[in-house]
Amino acid sequence: MQTNILICGVGGQGIVLASKLIAATAMEHDIPVMSAETIGMAQKGGSVFSFLRLGEDIYCPMFPEGSADIIIGFEPAEAVRMLPYLKKGGQVVVNTHPIMPVTATLKGSDYTGQEMLDYIERNVQNSAFIDGETACREIGSPKVLNMIMLGAAVRRGTIPFSVEDIEATMLRTVKPQFAELNSRALRYTK
Repeated sequence: MQTNILICGVGGQGIVLASKLIAATAMEHDIPVMSAETIGMAQKGGSVFSFLRLGEDIYCPMFPEGSADIIIGFEPAEAVRMLPYLKKGGQVVVNTHPIMPVTATLKGSDYTGQEMLDYIERNVQNSAFIDGETACREIGSPKVLNMIMLGAAVRRGTIPFSVEDIEATMLRTVKPQFAELNSRALRYTK
């Protein structure tokens, strides 16, 4: 069995670390995994996305449109942009807090993200909306959005690991001074 995962958002949200944690957890469980990230404009708040494939007989990290089992969207517009990759019956876990693109800021556009969330709600039967801004504030750091989103996605059951599995990998990966904060973020459930 294969699992196709797409993580998307903008630079600075921790997408690459979330992807690496899933891949490392797969390797620790002897599950073949391939991943590929696109991070070109990440440092400028541009689009970042990561493809992950878990399972047997995988020969390429990328997968075609219509085959993602789950999309983890750290930003609403980026999640909508990647929806063509979602398979019928697939899941979307999306952060409700938008990040205004630089181009929209320069044009004076009014982007709230609500139209993107409404689009996901109308077009994806199996979706979960996570208030990442509130969660980060309650945990005490804006830098834990990736762990909040990863924990929420894992609890949906599509990714073949438990929160404890991901946490064990995270504890071996992140600096010790950030371990407790990241554990709280992975386990956040509101």
